[in-house]
Amino acid sequence: MNIYISNLSYDVNDADLRELFEEYGAVSSARVITDKFSGRSRGFGFVEMDNDEEAQKAIEELNQAEYDGKTISVSVAKPREERPERRPYSGGGDRRGGSFHGGERRSGGDFRGGDRRGGSGGGFNSGRGNRY
Repeated sequence: MNIYISNLSYDVNDADLRELFEEYGAVSSARVITDKFSGRSRGFGFVEMDNDEEAQKAIEELNQAEYDGKTISVSVAKPREERPERRPYSGGGDRRGGSFHGGERRSGGDFRGGDRRGGSGGGFNSGRGNRY
């Protein structure tokens, strides 16, 4: 049975988790999940126990117990859901002819996005104003 443990102290490591659960039976694996960049604990982990009765007893007795100064939550681990495949980042934005919010770029770098020569109205996206 795969067991999920949350709210672990950041000081708890794999060996500590294994030792805690071995009081209830044979542990086939114990792993504290760490951040892949910093290597620091993320505060949760998984324990695998082959005997379901021993695993269930561990869950019942350790759920909401205090361990290393924190109240841990222990439950049967749920299967990981399939995530949609991520598409690689391809930039973004509108790259057609240098337009920006309805304005137009003219030769010479002159940007005309509405009447910007004073008076009221005429913002980037107003759609009003003089276009040359």
